[in-house]
Amino acid sequence: MSLEGSDAPDFTLESTNGGETTLSETLEDGPTVVLVNRGHWCSFCAEQLQTFSEVSYDLWFHDNVDILPVVTDPLGPLTEMRDRYDLDLQLLADPDGEVVEEYSGTEETSHGLTGIAATYVIDEEGVVRYEQVADHPADRTQGNWVRYFIRNGYEDPFEG
Repeated sequence: MSLEGSDAPDFTLESTNGGETTLSETLEDGPTVVLVNRGHWCSFCAEQLQTFSEVSYDLWFHDNVDILPVVTDPLGPLTEMRDRYDLDLQLLADPDGEVVEEYSGTEETSHGLTGIAATYVIDEEGVVRYEQVADHPADRTQGNWVRYFIRNGYEDPFEG
């Protein structure tokens, strides 16, 4: 089931910054990007997170965009992942997959319950303007593309 064009499910999750983050609160300031990542062990997730980390300050400073990576892991491994890859992003813990299930869904793997990798761009009104659910763990939307998508009025910057 696609979420594109519909209201994004709201959530509150614990963050690696020590507090909680609520989607609807981030939308009060501007658009939000929700990234569903499979786990702290996933190299494809780390690569995607690094591309968003590189553009996160620019998106926040110029466009009031927050980036919320949701990962089906507890806080401990997520904090280690954030520090290991020197990410300028705080990761959100969804160890039971309850939030991820409302977005791209979950699956059982050799690592246990994981989220199906996905990218969502949610506008200021809470409407999902872009959704990409991975067909393969390496199938990811990169941070720079999302930056241009938002700045192009939620239109594909490379079409037409």
